[in-house]
Amino acid sequence: MTPFEPQVALASLSGEADAAWARAATPFAGAAFLGGIALDERTRSAARELVDRDRTEFLPPDPVAFIDDQLRSLADADIRAGFNVRTATLEPLGRAAAVCADRGAILELNAHCRQAEMCAAGTGETLLRDGDRLCEQVRTAREHGATVSVKLRAEVAGVDLPALAARLEAAGAAMVHVDAMDSEEVVRDVTARTAVPVIANNEVRDRESVEEYLSYGAAAVSVGRPSDDPRVLERVRDATEAWFAQEAQA
Repeated sequence: MTPFEPQVALASLSGEADAAWARAATPFAGAAFLGGIALDERTRSAARELVDRDRTEFLPPDPVAFIDDQLRSLADADIRAGFNVRTATLEPLGRAAAVCADRGAILELNAHCRQAEMCAAGTGETLLRDGDRLCEQVRTAREHGATVSVKLRAEVAGVDLPALAARLEAAGAAMVHVDAMDSEEVVRDVTARTAVPVIANNEVRDRESVEEYLSYGAAAVSVGRPSDDPRVLERVRDATEAWFAQEAQA
């Protein structure tokens, strides 16, 4: 069981997923992952390079203060907030994790971004191939009191995603958030290897996509690009609630 209901989350969208975005979805989602945000100078430099080629990024003067401000503004919202973060170093991660812990929010580690600039900075997909560093980030965030999610991506060459998820659970992750890409059944493989809740992501739009992921054992689903479309969110919420209501009666 996930620590939010309904068992629908909003997946982070860099430069777009802020507190106003999360608040607008409160009728439909139980959780919202704000961000992503770059924490240290290496990832902030990469984010500036992304902006230079017309991508959107959050680049406040103080990223940890920005996290605190955004979470504080959601204190009265009926939604579990999380913040997706990218960092190659541990010190700012510890500070961000402490803020999330103080605000009752989830700290989500980004091992998902495939932009070349972020990978060169040592975060995003690079962390998928370096399980030791990713587990170290999980432990650091846990040591600062945060509930930790890890955003993962399927179809990365040389990465055994179910085995990595098991390692992340052992390091202290409370959940894993899996972008299945075009390999939806990887969700089943991950749920078979870990006892923590799995949030399934990628092309979640309607009853069929929801039921496919939940049939593979996902504890929740997340909506990405159409997360600002209430028609999509309503379909996903209704399908998710119907699935779990049926499961409870079985």
